[in-house]
Amino acid sequence: MQKKSLFSKMMATYTLIIIISFVIVAAVLSFWFQGYNFRQRETQLSSVSNIVANGAVQYFHGDLSVGNISKILEHVSEYSSSDILLFDNYGYVCAVSKKEHKDFIGYQLLTKDLENLRLGNSIEKKEFQEKIFDIPVYSYIVPIFNRGMFQGAILFNTAMYEIKEPLKEVYQIIWISAVLAMVLSSIVIYYFSQKIIVRPLSKINNVSDKIAKGDVGKRVDINSNDEIGELAKAFNSMADSLEQVENNRRTFISNVSHELRSPITSIKGFIGGIIDGIIPKEKENYYLSIAYEEIQRLTRLINDLLDLSAIEAGKFTLNIQKYDINEIIRLSVIKFETKIKSKKLNVNVWLDDKSVYVLVDRDKIIQVITNLIDNAVKYVEFGGNIEIRTKVRGQKVFVSIYNDGQCIPEEDAKYLWERFYKSDKSRTSKVSTGLGLAIVRSIIVQHGEEIWFKNKQSKGVEFIFTLKRNIK
Repeated sequence: MQKKSLFSKMMATYTLIIIISFVIVAAVLSFWFQGYNFRQRETQLSSVSNIVANGAVQYFHGDLSVGNISKILEHVSEYSSSDILLFDNYGYVCAVSKKEHKDFIGYQLLTKDLENLRLGNSIEKKEFQEKIFDIPVYSYIVPIFNRGMFQGAILFNTAMYEIKEPLKEVYQIIWISAVLAMVLSSIVIYYFSQKIIVRPLSKINNVSDKIAKGDVGKRVDINSNDEIGELAKAFNSMADSLEQVENNRRTFISNVSHELRSPITSIKGFIGGIIDGIIPKEKENYYLSIAYEEIQRLTRLINDLLDLSAIEAGKFTLNIQKYDINEIIRLSVIKFETKIKSKKLNVNVWLDDKSVYVLVDRDKIIQVITNLIDNAVKYVEFGGNIEIRTKVRGQKVFVSIYNDGQCIPEEDAKYLWERFYKSDKSRTSKVSTGLGLAIVRSIIVQHGEEIWFKNKQSKGVEFIFTLKRNIK
């Protein structure tokens, strides 16, 4: 089945709307002109009826002969292009405008029409007496009164074709104009639809196909201040995001490959050396211990990758319960006692109240605090200071971990939360996997909270995150 394009559907819809609209307008104008023509005809006959009425009154009173009233009817008939019948006060035809209509003398009006005429009402009919005239006629009957007394009536009969014939030219003009307007409107709509909608959408479609095939650097060049322009901007923004995602993916694969290859190469080298007998027997335990450290590092890296992937994919469920954040911090600090003493660090813990209860997943928050303390211990100078604080503010608890090490350079700040980011490029990859802060941020976001950092004006870096307080 052939697919119909949006443009063809739109053109078909617009064309149908235009045709219906102009047909309605043309039909309304045609009916209006027809009605207008009949009203003009009625006005004309009303004016000439006064001439006939004056002669008819004289005829009814014997002051005018049959020949004279017939001449009056004949002259008025020629002027008004109609056949005239004169009725007496009983509704009988007593005079006609044409000799060939003498057979109508004695014909009587309908009782209902005669009653309306006696009341002074004019009567208009478009098919009156078709049985007599054998053709459709427009009839207009005017009552005759003299000194308030009903004297008779005048019937003007005009063949319908004589009335409608002048309208044919008007109808032709109306319908030809309507057809021309339809064609012109369709051409205008076609042109502007192509320019404003179809071509821009076609550009977007072509670029989207190229992006789908891997050319993520392509962009749509559309300068427009309407919805199409906004769509193009949104599309380019999406393309920028896709390009960034693709770059991140490539960087991630490159970093993972590097981080995995390094320990695997070391392990392979050490074990291979032992098997081949290159490494002396007395050195085997030393190199095996190094290989074991590399395996532990490799295990940490893989665990961090699995944790981060699970968190970002939403494949784990938070076990939210009520816990004392102060107690979690105390236990986390104790784990670093050996590292703290080895670097002779001064650690100050300032906790707001004895107990501060929050709604968290305990294991995940311990992971957050452990990573941040580990980060602080790692980058603080020998004999430096670390401060850990909790602060209650309304419905939130603010937890901050500060170290007075070097500030984070401004050019590195925007990459801080990315995978495999290492602020200190001089450090060996054995110090950190570069995934800690990415995991921390993902866990906090999963809790529906915020985390940020700020460089102190004097010296040091402070990481702050929020937790939901339990006030029950």
